[in-house]
Amino acid sequence: MRFVGLALRRLVVGLLGLLAIWLIAFVFRLTDHEAPTLLALAATYAVAAYVILPWIVRMSLKLLQHGSVPSFTLTGDGFPGDPVNLALVGTFAELRAAFARAGWFEADPLGLRSSWGMAESFVLNRPYPTAPFSTLYLFGRKQDAGFQKAVGGSPRKRHHIRFWALSAERAAQANAPEFWLNAERPPLAERALWVGAGTRDTGLSFTKLTFQFTHATADDTNAERDFILAELKAAGAIGEPTWHREGERLTLGKVNHYVADGEIAVARLA
Repeated sequence: MRFVGLALRRLVVGLLGLLAIWLIAFVFRLTDHEAPTLLALAATYAVAAYVILPWIVRMSLKLLQHGSVPSFTLTGDGFPGDPVNLALVGTFAELRAAFARAGWFEADPLGLRSSWGMAESFVLNRPYPTAPFSTLYLFGRKQDAGFQKAVGGSPRKRHHIRFWALSAERAAQANAPEFWLNAERPPLAERALWVGAGTRDTGLSFTKLTFQFTHATADDTNAERDFILAELKAAGAIGEPTWHREGERLTLGKVNHYVADGEIAVARLA
């Protein structure tokens, strides 16, 4: 039943994309005769598939899931991403210093140049300590920062974690569903709650829908959370963590292929 629902949702998204292309290219005549039709259609598809339709899916899911507390991030098209499993309290400078002290590197912003560098390092298996991350969403926005540590110097295997910052006032709503809805990033100099989703990349893989190259990830996100905590504690970068559940009304179990116990470790940055 779940597979049927997923297939129907993808069919609707695909039909909406075709409708958008038809309306733009043939009804509203937004393409002129000087631009090749194939190029115009390709540009229209890119905007529809990577900007408009993912936004529609995210908004639709938000309406359908209103009142529930999610335990995971979302991909650009609104599907479940990495589980939330760690939160740190402090300023952005303290967050950076903590991971630097533990021997981790901050990820480069995702862009054309960094994406090309990542693709090149993937194919040639060259080290790229500050490789960019793909975009995941939480609180209605993409990640604010990310940190990583390569396994054996390979760009294909790494420990990594994404973070989203919340103000102290918003963090006080952690037991309410509203905690997970849209929220702006607080000023970087302000003390904040940095909500993180950590996973371990294990090699090369293909996405199921687009067959693009991507990282394969380990199933056990509990082990990755514990590894990150151990790294930060060994570096003297955090205090003793406390344990919290991200939402009593939603049991986690499995997200995609991930196995998670639904607990978030919260620690103060030193």
